[in-house]
Amino acid sequence: MLGAIIGDIVGSRFEFNSSNDYNFELFTDECSFTDDTICTVAIADALLHGADYRVSLHTWCRKYIHPKGGYGGRFRQWVLSDEPHPYNSFGNGSAMRVSPIAWQNLNADRMIYEAEKTAACTHNHPEGIKGAQTIALAIHYGYELRRQSTQINREDILNKFKKVLEFSGYDINIRREDVINKFNETCQDTVPQALMAFFESESFEDAIRNAISIGGDSDTLAAITGGIAEAYYGIPESIRKHALTFLDQRLLSILNAFEQKYGIVAEK
Repeated sequence: MLGAIIGDIVGSRFEFNSSNDYNFELFTDECSFTDDTICTVAIADALLHGADYRVSLHTWCRKYIHPKGGYGGRFRQWVLSDEPHPYNSFGNGSAMRVSPIAWQNLNADRMIYEAEKTAACTHNHPEGIKGAQTIALAIHYGYELRRQSTQINREDILNKFKKVLEFSGYDINIRREDVINKFNETCQDTVPQALMAFFESESFEDAIRNAISIGGDSDTLAAITGGIAEAYYGIPESIRKHALTFLDQRLLSILNAFEQKYGIVAEK
């Protein structure tokens, strides 16, 4: 899940100020965690304590009522409601928060079921659910590969991605000029772009840079991509250490507890 958090932090300063420069500085004093990190931690906390995903999301978002960049309009209404109900969303929020689900060492069918539950409390539209399930499945396969082998080659990734694309029906043969700097918050647009950004990468950092240089909803696109990239590549220690300095103690405590419980695989 830290990969998603890092993508969010790095992308935060570009969310409403897109940059297509691949060679940007990863961390600056303009960076911060946003709602993407808060929601990801909320899902992790629910897993740690056997809590309901809806309750955990609602509780954590109310702890951070004014995050950098704010919440999307309908999700903000959900957060502020005392009786929140799903609102048939197919926004990319379901895909950006799902990464903790894939680290539980569940079989693929059970993991897909849990991914649906994390989405359905808000994003109960079929596209919102599919977006979350697809990202969870992509992370699941990466984690599976890295537990089995000390070195993952391109053919391994290709074989796993064929399964992900067969499940989702997404097309990741995307022309960059068709999507660059287009701010789109739907799963059906953001998730294929994130899959493409990862698939064209050679390292964790490369994947994050690929995602952000597309422009648009930069923090969420990078969070989704970072969640996948962590599973396949691990996270360089220098990037990890710098990212952690942007988190407060409440967020860090959940991240640390989650990584200890689920034995997150370090970079190889």
